[in-house]
Amino acid sequence: MKEKVFLTRNLHDFALKDLKKNYDIEIHSGKIPIPQSKLKLKIKEVQGLICFPYDKIDKEIIQLGKNLKIISTYSVGYDHIDTKYAKKNKIRIGYTPEVLTDATADMAFALLLDLLRRITEGDRIIRNGKWKQIYGAYDFVGVDLQGKTLGIIGLGRIGKTLAKRAKAFDMKIVYHNRKQVSKTEEKRLGVKFVTFNELVAQSDILSIHVPHTKETNKMFDMKIFKKMKKTSFLINTSRGKVVNEKDLEIALKQKIIAGAGLDVFETEPVNKRHQFTKLENIVLAPHIGSSTKETRIKMAEIATKNLILGMKGKKPIYSVGY
Repeated sequence: MKEKVFLTRNLHDFALKDLKKNYDIEIHSGKIPIPQSKLKLKIKEVQGLICFPYDKIDKEIIQLGKNLKIISTYSVGYDHIDTKYAKKNKIRIGYTPEVLTDATADMAFALLLDLLRRITEGDRIIRNGKWKQIYGAYDFVGVDLQGKTLGIIGLGRIGKTLAKRAKAFDMKIVYHNRKQVSKTEEKRLGVKFVTFNELVAQSDILSIHVPHTKETNKMFDMKIFKKMKKTSFLINTSRGKVVNEKDLEIALKQKIIAGAGLDVFETEPVNKRHQFTKLENIVLAPHIGSSTKETRIKMAEIATKNLILGMKGKKPIYSVGY
């Protein structure tokens, strides 16, 4: 009798084909994310779980998974999983970090370019029939990237890759990290380590690349926005909950900072009544940082391999601790 694997969403055909060779698989269809009531029922029956961001794999779910061997998440983040309790119960956790580095760094830089050159804002002007005459010397001006200071908070894989892109545009790059990288790495990337307060004060563009934890929860609030330059921009492609959205709304309305580009939000999906949709000095993207065809295929490959290794009692390719 085959062991059972449950998927909270559908995956690519090639991934499902691999799984079906060895396991009895079931795929959730319907409301996304999966309702907790359904997950509670399904988790009791399975040895393996493939989940996605915003599926809540908490202590209660893990307790019900008496036969659970592996939780494989189709994401680089794993803050939706109670990792401590899973490890305590000898349940392995796999995730998909390195493959989405380039795509997410590209997304952060795309938001940066869009904001400084006002591309989306210009698109709206044309679509709404508001482009009435050719712009003059002072009309609809953007901001050059060359010579501007990009501040990166969190110089991990994505932060380092973003630095490479910024270097090609002749930007100055400062960063803050829990731990300063080696001098050799700093020289290679063309970056300079500064304190968090220096980063906030010096940056013309501040890009967030930290995980969501108790320490980072809503860390970017009005106190921080008031320390930023009035001409500065905030970019977030990490997790929505690291930014206090109410404070950001006020900061944008009152021009405490110049603008923001967001791919992530406190609560997702975002509808057209969200407070940010009324603002002109913000660019919004529907959490598509890793959403390229190539990246999503690689993520599916790794999530599947992580699952199979965990089912065999082996450590996933990318493992959270145990």
